[in-house]
Amino acid sequence: MEPRKQSPSGSIDAARGGVDTAPAMSSKKQKKNGQSKLEDLARTVIDRVDAHDLEGMETLSHPDLFEDVIAVGPLDGREAVQRFFGETFSAFPDFHIEIDRVIAADATACVQWRLSGTFTGTPFQGIRANGARVELRGVDVMEFEDGLLRRNTVYYDGATFARAVGMLPAQGSLGERAMLGGFNVFTSARQMLHR
Repeated sequence: MEPRKQSPSGSIDAARGGVDTAPAMSSKKQKKNGQSKLEDLARTVIDRVDAHDLEGMETLSHPDLFEDVIAVGPLDGREAVQRFFGETFSAFPDFHIEIDRVIAADATACVQWRLSGTFTGTPFQGIRANGARVELRGVDVMEFEDGLLRRNTVYYDGATFARAVGMLPAQGSLGERAMLGGFNVFTSARQMLHR
């Protein structure tokens, strides 16, 4: 029996009866290419959001899309998601979102982002526009099915948003200290009543 020869690529020469490891390497490349395609898909979704492209966003969305915007609530279906983003773009006409980082594995992509916008348009979630500048950081955890966005969980700090639009006092301000003091007095009174 002739000894197995290793090819320059590191695989055993299959022509001589050995085992060719090239498909395993190809599998790794396919996985990396799959991750790259998923990252590209996630970037495309965010690019469409940045462009205020509701139609483009819809073409990338599964008919049964579910978005859970943690600071706002669940959005069930493409129409609900479209209404939410339509409201967002109307309230913040200069809305801009920028990707900091994308990580993808299997059918999930995590997108770390920064957004900004000026609250000069229509009301948002019942809040009247007041010209405030909003800057947030957050993460989308996107799950894809058949090349379409099937589920998305959006994380950002709702208190930061509330401070930016003036619903909460600035962090560390006299107003915040007064609010915390009042809350603590109320909590103490409730505890005394329940004894």
